[in-house]
Amino acid sequence: MIRESYESRAHAVRRTLFVEGKAFHSRIEDVSGLGGRHSSWARWWRSYLFGKRTELEAPAAGNVAIADVFCGCGGLTLGAIEACLAVGIRPTVRLAIDMDTEALAVYARNLGPERTLGANVSGLVDYKVLGWGARARFAYDPEPLHGTMRAAQGEVDLLLAGPPCEGHSNLNNRTRRDDPRNLLYLDAVATAVAIGAKTIVLENVPDIVNDRIGVLGTAVALLEHAGYSTTRGVLAADGLGWPQTRKRFFVVGSRVGAVDLKRVASALARDPATVRWAIEDLVDNESDQLMDSVPALSAENRRRIDYLFDNDLYELPDDIRPRCHRDGHTYPSVYGRLYWDRPAGTITSGFVTPGRGRFIHPSLRRPLTPREAARLQGFPDWFDFHPSPGRPPKKSALVKWIGDAVPPILGYAVTLAALAALLRGAQPWFANRNALQPRPPNAPAS
Repeated sequence: MIRESYESRAHAVRRTLFVEGKAFHSRIEDVSGLGGRHSSWARWWRSYLFGKRTELEAPAAGNVAIADVFCGCGGLTLGAIEACLAVGIRPTVRLAIDMDTEALAVYARNLGPERTLGANVSGLVDYKVLGWGARARFAYDPEPLHGTMRAAQGEVDLLLAGPPCEGHSNLNNRTRRDDPRNLLYLDAVATAVAIGAKTIVLENVPDIVNDRIGVLGTAVALLEHAGYSTTRGVLAADGLGWPQTRKRFFVVGSRVGAVDLKRVASALARDPATVRWAIEDLVDNESDQLMDSVPALSAENRRRIDYLFDNDLYELPDDIRPRCHRDGHTYPSVYGRLYWDRPAGTITSGFVTPGRGRFIHPSLRRPLTPREAARLQGFPDWFDFHPSPGRPPKKSALVKWIGDAVPPILGYAVTLAALAALLRGAQPWFANRNALQPRPPNAPAS
């Protein structure tokens, strides 16, 4: 059972998490600038977005060891780290893997993993699956093939995995639900079993349940046959209070006790914050050439944006849209303008392009900047998207990292569900693990 509460104090907000009958306290400096009509939850998470770090009110009870495959730049891990701190445990990332080496470099700068591996996960584990769907079994115990993977065996409490979702996404019209990339989902399961992870969090788009080859049922059967109890379900960011309607599908497997994802989601449920709450202070911000830049627009898109503002509209009429939209379409949010006092729609890697979603600023005649999109996703301002000091990424890479990331609020909720199982009983799994490796300058403080 999980219960969460926030309490505003002088210049700070205190968070209390009740998990399995135990209370855990943490605090954050309140720099939210919010008035009295806003909740303590809103003060906490806005201060988090503004760059303040969570502080523990008591010495850490121990250390959770995390591994992250298909890690991207680290959105899911950010949420997992916050969940660990919320229950008084220091998180340490033992291993991070991604074939996008620049995204991995961004991850390493900010989250300080002990080891990184720039590689395709498919070539790192030896395994074979017998049967399919509910009958699926591993023919033999999966085995890591790479020394870096072998070094992580037996030392991972929580494996996070977000295999590429393009094969399942409704945005993929050519190979949707019948894509070889869908099998990466099974690579993540095999990795968890091969390194002996106590818990695994698998993330993907909700449409994975419609995959034609039944990869979800196969993954769940493999986990359960390997000794994991499982739970699954969709989490919506706005249902957890965040100002974005993004939804993701999660499977949680645990070898140390039952996990109830739906119960945790219900315990954390809140009305959503608004776009204004997340980005209103950035209206005149031009301090960062990378993050505050505005994309160049075609004359036609400038005309469409002007039409919205000149007529005080939030949806573009069909006669102002491209010709392919004028005979009917199912994309009302495309070329749309954001509302200040509602959540944003799903932030994608198209947020710099008006024709790919509702990405036009509520009061300025332009699309979102990378900083604004990062805020709506849940990245705090301290998060640095440079792969190395003084070396900015290509704009296409930056928008992909931000748009493809899992909002940390979802990682926070799903990791709390996983930690609830780890926290039961006498907690022997972390009792003697207090030593931590040095963190890089950007790594989250505890």
